[in-house]
Amino acid sequence: MSLSRLIASFVRQHWPSYAAAAVMLTGVATLTVWIPRRVGAIIDALAAHTMSTQQLWLELLTLLAVGVMIYFLRVGWRITLFKAAYQLGVMLRTRFYTRMAQQGASFYQGQRTGDLMALATNDIDAIEMAAGEAMLAGFDGTLTLLMVLGIMLLGVDWRLASIALLPFPLMGLAFWRISSHIHTASTDSLKRFAALNDHVQETVTGVRTLRALGLEQRSSAQFSTLAGHAANASLTAQRWEAAYEPAVGLTLTAATALTLGLGGYLVWHNQLTVGALTSFSMYLGQLIWPMFAAGWVLSLIERGRAAWQRLQPMLDAPLAIGDHGAIAAVTPGPLQLAQVGYAYAGQTVPALSQIDLQLQPGQTLGLVGPTGSGKTTLLRVLLRQVTPQTGSATWSGQPLDAYTLHALRAAISWVPQESFLFSASIADNIALARPEASRQDVERAARLADIHDDIVQFPQGYATQVGEKGITLSGGQRQRVAIARALLADNGLLLLDDALSAVDTGTETRILQHLEELRRARPERSAIIASHRLSAVVNADLILVLRGGRISESGSHQQLLERDGWYASQWRYQQLEASLEDN
Repeated sequence: MSLSRLIASFVRQHWPSYAAAAVMLTGVATLTVWIPRRVGAIIDALAAHTMSTQQLWLELLTLLAVGVMIYFLRVGWRITLFKAAYQLGVMLRTRFYTRMAQQGASFYQGQRTGDLMALATNDIDAIEMAAGEAMLAGFDGTLTLLMVLGIMLLGVDWRLASIALLPFPLMGLAFWRISSHIHTASTDSLKRFAALNDHVQETVTGVRTLRALGLEQRSSAQFSTLAGHAANASLTAQRWEAAYEPAVGLTLTAATALTLGLGGYLVWHNQLTVGALTSFSMYLGQLIWPMFAAGWVLSLIERGRAAWQRLQPMLDAPLAIGDHGAIAAVTPGPLQLAQVGYAYAGQTVPALSQIDLQLQPGQTLGLVGPTGSGKTTLLRVLLRQVTPQTGSATWSGQPLDAYTLHALRAAISWVPQESFLFSASIADNIALARPEASRQDVERAARLADIHDDIVQFPQGYATQVGEKGITLSGGQRQRVAIARALLADNGLLLLDDALSAVDTGTETRILQHLEELRRARPERSAIIASHRLSAVVNADLILVLRGGRISESGSHQQLLERDGWYASQWRYQQLEASLEDN
């Protein structure tokens, strides 16, 4: 869809507002072109001594009243039109946000956060201006131009109008050349702003790392360079926009010179009155606005086109995971994977290969293995963040893609490796999935996650603001808040993706004990614990050892120790490491 089709569709949806603005603009244009004609008539009457003082004052008051009417009509159409145009920005931002929320992790691997933020702000602002200011100026300028030209040709003198229009084709050629340069410059300006935005976002997010490594000056130098590039790109676009004014000025100067030359000749030979020449000169002056409006409209349209060319691919980008399921709720039942395989794009070695497992309601599954063995990818398959390329995944006898994404993910509580907290209070972060939860429920979940004692030591307790991404909390505290959030959600399947890596072994033991108590209290609730610490899966009903994306060992803790494979070797090593730390 082109920008013009987007705006046309939006105008059709909000036609009452645009129609009302058009009516008021028509009134403005009509009154505006009436004034010079009336002024010419007054001058001729004064020159012929046919107007009394009383009539003159009446005419002047009439002109003043018309000016006041034009003022209020201009205010009215601006409010009406811009109120509608701002809705386009709201619509596009909502559509953009919804699309981004639906995209999977693979989409974001190829995107920059700062660029996406620039699209949601600067680019959509440019499109909004094209739908508001450009539409407004375009309609107003076109209507004024047609009415003024009509009056000049039919109401004053067609000879003056014909000669005055001679320079205008040259101005049109200049406008065409300038607008093409503005489109290129605007595209570059938007890209430069996105790069600057991305650098600021990364710098603010990683400010602790920059300070720790002493990279503040280098980061500041990079910012200065990017800011300079963005400023130069914006200045280039502004320079080309400024080129419209000389083109208009030269055209109108040439038209005025031609008009005065011919008009003076006609007046000298009594073929034209002074009042008519005055009216024509005033009408020629009124052409300044339509000409400037044309340049302004072209500038806004080119900026909007450049922005739309950046935004549209994001809005039309296919979803990484399709949401075509029809089942709106997950019923308790076995979770089963059969010969599941998955390979990431650009990778020759599959992340998962021939994975078979079955998890009954109430059971706990442990996933262990070296780094890069496929534990996280397996959990992503269950969350439908990735779709298996081979094999099948079912829950309660139904394929995972038969459920709506909302239903599937509403049935799962997930704690990822990198816990994310929102810039809100600790209580709000814990109650994210259940905002209606009582304080008692929140505190109960915090106790189960072994974070309650830490929270009450803060001056504001549960009302403590954690800052962006939980920056005011330690890594272990963030993980435990995230676990509390998952436990409060109380869904049928709990996924812990190395969610205990930042806590000490004593805290880990207490949390696992609480999870075991929860399982006994709610026997239909299942859990899958992926961890590099084998102590986290000791009590699991089944433990899978993943190596190179394949299941190399499976069984209970005791069975795996008796087989004396990778699991047993790693268990002895971790036990020795723990004993040395205790000593």
